[in-house]
Amino acid sequence: MEKLLRGAAVVGQSGGPTAAINASLAGVIKGAIENKEAISVLYGMRNGIEGFLAERLCNLSEMFSTVGGDPDLEKLDLLSATPASALGSCRKKLPKTDDRDFYENLISLFRKYDIRYFFYIGGNDSMDTVAKLSKYIEGSDYEMRVVGVPKTIDNDLDGTDHTPGFGSAAKYIATVSQEIVTDCSVYTTKAVTIVEFMGRDAGWLTAASALPRLTSGLAPDYVYLPETDFSMELFFEDIEEAWKKHPNIVIAVSEGLRFADGHYVGEGTQSGATDVFGHRYLEGTGKALEIAVKEKFGCKVRSIEINLPQRCASHIRSATDISESLSCGRAAVRCAVEGQSGKMIAMLREAGEEYRILYVSKDVSDIANAVRSVPRDFINGRGNNVTDECLEYILPLIQGEIDTVYEKGMPKYLKI
Repeated sequence: MEKLLRGAAVVGQSGGPTAAINASLAGVIKGAIENKEAISVLYGMRNGIEGFLAERLCNLSEMFSTVGGDPDLEKLDLLSATPASALGSCRKKLPKTDDRDFYENLISLFRKYDIRYFFYIGGNDSMDTVAKLSKYIEGSDYEMRVVGVPKTIDNDLDGTDHTPGFGSAAKYIATVSQEIVTDCSVYTTKAVTIVEFMGRDAGWLTAASALPRLTSGLAPDYVYLPETDFSMELFFEDIEEAWKKHPNIVIAVSEGLRFADGHYVGEGTQSGATDVFGHRYLEGTGKALEIAVKEKFGCKVRSIEINLPQRCASHIRSATDISESLSCGRAAVRCAVEGQSGKMIAMLREAGEEYRILYVSKDVSDIANAVRSVPRDFINGRGNNVTDECLEYILPLIQGEIDTVYEKGMPKYLKI
């Protein structure tokens, strides 16, 4: 262990929220309060790095400590149960590290608040922020440690077995899919129901819709992911084949479905707008397929876009996901206090029948901006469903339920 670095710490949340991102925040808060010898105070940046640049900070050590100075576990539990990003979020892309004026201004703010530890909770784009900041700090005369805490419902972050937030989203998706299939099965009229899930480049979320196949058998008939080229001709053939078994078909699709030529299936219904990282806003894949099925078969057809509930449905959180999110936050603090910087906390699944996770640190520069897709051997040969092996990989991540605290009949959340 290197020399003990003393000073303040700051933590922020970035990118799309999840049902577990505040559990990771709770882990960082608990870890910081437990390490008073190194961390004098933990600040929270409101709206990520964008808020920090505007000096919108709050004192998390003060908010979440008991009178005796220990972590307030009751408050931290309530924070862990709160959906969305309690500190607020942003999608700010940092400039390249050769922009000296920008980074020197940032360092001047670190000096102002004596910040020696920087924790950032987020996905691919957030790890880009961690990588750039840690790289610039390395070449400066200011000593500070920068560590990333993974999160994303998309489960597409490289270097880790899975990401905090995915397990709870997968649990919600599997539950909703089972409910939709159950509802559709009561009718005898020929019909097609298309359910669209998030997933621009990786189909992990959509894959989770097939989980009921391992339990009740009430899973979608077909599951289409962006990892394989989509063919409208084969899609129509699949529908006709399913009708031989039952009249009501349920199909799960990822928003990022593409044809072999690279064009998005829902391109005709999309605005073409992009965010600051160059990612296109995707929507309308289910609607485009609904229109195509209606024109081809003339049957009853509907599309359902699940959208935001995938990431904010905290009432059906996975206990495994919440526990692992907390552990990732605490591991980030431990990693930094022990002298590491430019790292991201990663989860490694141990071999064996029993599900166990190890928490390790990895160089964030090897992780930032990479996309971890669903492996081809997790998808069947025709590309219209996932394999049981894929579902067995996901299943441990959705295990366990957490009792929700209610107030006057409604779930109780914590506001920072």
